[in-house]
Amino acid sequence: MSDWHAVRQAIHDFALSLPETHEDFPWGESVIKVNKKVFVFLGIEEPTEKWNPAFGVKLLSESHGHALTVEGAEPSGYGLGKAGWVTVPFESELPETDVLLDWVEESYRAIAPKRAIKLLDGQAQREADQ
Repeated sequence: MSDWHAVRQAIHDFALSLPETHEDFPWGESVIKVNKKVFVFLGIEEPTEKWNPAFGVKLLSESHGHALTVEGAEPSGYGLGKAGWVTVPFESELPETDVLLDWVEESYRAIAPKRAIKLLDGQAQREADQ
């Protein structure tokens, strides 16, 4: 298993640890949703002739520009790029995993309902208090 598998798994596991999330497989590809809305596109697990491993997140802060500096990263297709979605290839030189997880959390916060964000903020506060 190459390093990108471990990074993909870390993103997958972190995304599913956020409040009210679940995995779905529309189009045969893995996505993580909150409140029936996708906040992380993970694609399929193994590359094919037509697909290279990548993930997509919605970034509305300076993180958007940072993500686009990753080699091969680009605004997501199907018009999603205009709404802040970025597709980042796994098989490139990625920032530290903690940065990628921050991007996942930002995407979550952009999509999640307020009640889920309150749960996340409460969870973070409890962890900080320990």
